[in-house]
Amino acid sequence: MHVSAQISLYPLRQDHLSPAIEEMQTALRVAGLDVTPGPMSTLVVGEGATVFDALETAFLRAAATGHVVMTATISNACPV
Repeated sequence: MHVSAQISLYPLRQDHLSPAIEEMQTALRVAGLDVTPGPMSTLVVGEGATVFDALETAFLRAAATGHVVMTATISNACPV
C-alpha cells in the first residue's frame, strides 16, 4: 500500500536545531523515500512498510543528537 506521511520533529533543549532535523531527513532519504522538506514539517511518500521502518530509524537517528519529539500523520488516502 502506498502512503504519505507528514512528519514534524521538535529538538528540545538543543543549541542547534538543524542536526536533529538533518539526521531525520537523511534517514528517510536513505530508505528510498521521496522527501519534501517544508518550513514546519517534512512530507514523505512511499510503500507503507518502508515508511514505517524509516520513521523508526529517523527517530532513533534524531534522538541520538539529544531530546526530540516527533509527530507523524500517515494516510493512504491523501493525494501524493
